Amino acid sequence: MSLRRNTSAFSSYVALTKPRITLFVVMTAFVGFVAGTKGPLSGMDLGLLFHTLLGTALVASGTSAFNQVWEKELDGRMQRTAARPLPSGRLPLAGAAVFAGALSVVGLVELLLFTNGITTALAAFTLVSYVCVYTPMKTRSPASTIVGAIPGALPPLGGYVAAAGALGLPGLALFAILFVWQLPHFFAIGWRHRVDYAKAGVVILPVIDPTGRSTARQTLLWTAVLLPVSLLPSLVGTAGFAYAFGAFAMTLLFLASSLRFARDISDGRARSLFLASIGWLPAILVLLVLDRV
Repeated sequence: MSLRRNTSAFSSYVALTKPRITLFVVMTAFVGFVAGTKGPLSGMDLGLLFHTLLGTALVASGTSAFNQVWEKELDGRMQRTAARPLPSGRLPLAGAAVFAGALSVVGLVELLLFTNGITTALAAFTLVSYVCVYTPMKTRSPASTIVGAIPGALPPLGGYVAAAGALGLPGLALFAILFVWQLPHFFAIGWRHRVDYAKAGVVILPVIDPTGRSTARQTLLWTAVLLPVSLLPSLVGTAGFAYAFGAFAMTLLFLASSLRFARDISDGRARSLFLASIGWLPAILVLLVLDRV
């Protein structure tokens, strides 16, 4: 019985870190590190890469845990999140807060000791802006979606700075791609779960837009913006023609899915748009790495 309780507690603490989101963050930081590596990738500093990804993963995990601490009551009001460790009562709030703080501090110390001050500052800003600005703003203003896209786009920039030692256009290009991509991605999620969000008091565009027309227009607008933004790595010299061609073609497909949603504002189209968005980003990141190789 004790072993079962310990196993359950362990899995609950792991769930606090939102492992899939953490994996996504680490993946984007890795692509940033690749973009910031000068010369052949065979000369990549693997030790520096390890510490960069480890520190990034720890801070991302701590950020997710703090987010769930803050949103315990809100999560309990939504069907899709009611089973999380805190609203379900599987973990104590104080224990979760200590866990989140420990992960965050260890991650920031890891980055400070083994990378550089700018990378550490970017990670700290990601943590603070996500937990202290974006999270409380979700119940107050639909602008929270844009605000939340800023910390969500910083990990690849942090990875770039860790490798390059300074800010640079290639890293900022990756930031721009991640920033713009998040908006149609989240609008698709928001429309599919708008009833759940409304019950919880989350103020996002799909909740205050009952017809879905504004949501569809914003989705189409940001996906269209993504078309030129996705080409930035080639324009700043990080990638070549192969990447530009592939990125343009894949973004056209993404845009087509967004257009279909705008013409038929339905849960089915929103789901298709969501799937297009989660397929687009990994494909773009893999294409960037392959082009760099």
